[in-house]
Amino acid sequence: MSSPSAGHRNPVQISTAEGFICGGIAACIAVTISNPAEVAKTRLQLQGELAKGGGVKVYHNAFDVIGKTWRNEGMRGIQRGLGPAYAYQILLNGSRLGFYEPFRRGINTLFGISPDEQVPYTSVIAGATSGAVGASLGSPLFLIKARMQAYSPALPVGAQHFYKNSFDALSTIFRAEGFRGLVRGIDAAILRTSMGSSVQLPSYNFTKTQLAKHGIMPADSTWTFLASSFVSGMCVCLVMQPADTALTRMYNQPTIRTADGRLRGTLYKNPIDCLWKTFKVEGIRGLYKGSTAHFMRIAPHTIVTLTANDLILGLYKDFKRGRQRNLEDADT
Repeated sequence: MSSPSAGHRNPVQISTAEGFICGGIAACIAVTISNPAEVAKTRLQLQGELAKGGGVKVYHNAFDVIGKTWRNEGMRGIQRGLGPAYAYQILLNGSRLGFYEPFRRGINTLFGISPDEQVPYTSVIAGATSGAVGASLGSPLFLIKARMQAYSPALPVGAQHFYKNSFDALSTIFRAEGFRGLVRGIDAAILRTSMGSSVQLPSYNFTKTQLAKHGIMPADSTWTFLASSFVSGMCVCLVMQPADTALTRMYNQPTIRTADGRLRGTLYKNPIDCLWKTFKVEGIRGLYKGSTAHFMRIAPHTIVTLTANDLILGLYKDFKRGRQRNLEDADT
């Protein structure tokens, strides 16, 4: 990205590691804001699990969850699972945002396409692949995050797992179930995140390109980032919601020990089994249970993550450019 010479800007390359760190910082900023809606989404997804007619309704909607949780559990309740959420976001979005461009450029090259060209199908593949990497790395953290968010001493829904903190959760699960317990549901995590990642950055970049191309907004405007992020958030929510419901239920389901000594889930064998059973008993509404809370989470989370990522990358590039200029001046 070179510019004219009056204010000459040296081309600055961002490494995969630098992109990973910038993406992780952006996601941590976002999750602080979006975590209360994530708590609401998790509890709504577990409410009336596999119950015809939706079962007994403890919570009526996302706002009801947040209100009741605040009254009964305070700030600690509406921010349950924030610790593992930070670590998960660093791994997930660090991978999703940091690996996306190297993967996209590599896939383009593999298909004989210019690395700089934005092609929809290679962008979707790159998004899904980078998301799958992040989901695999972060799966144990999402597992304990979901269980901690589902836990309520006042108005419980679904199976209840009490942990003092993230380390207690990881050690408790490892002692009881071994390494297999920590990676339980990883197939559901990969399915969910691949589906969401396959549309997140492609829809964001496409919207941003179209806004600039048609002269609606300048390419580097914060408003462009915000508008593109909002469109991306809607696409992610629509595509990812059923798999997100399956993931929450897979992670939170109770377990039993089989004759050979292994622990298995009592409700679902795998994410496809979970999706089918949910659809069969609860219908399409069951798959989209908690979708309002999901959008309340995903919209600000996507907007803040992608906007902050662009702004952080811009600031970091300016920092590297200034440092590069100082080194060049020192050499002359």
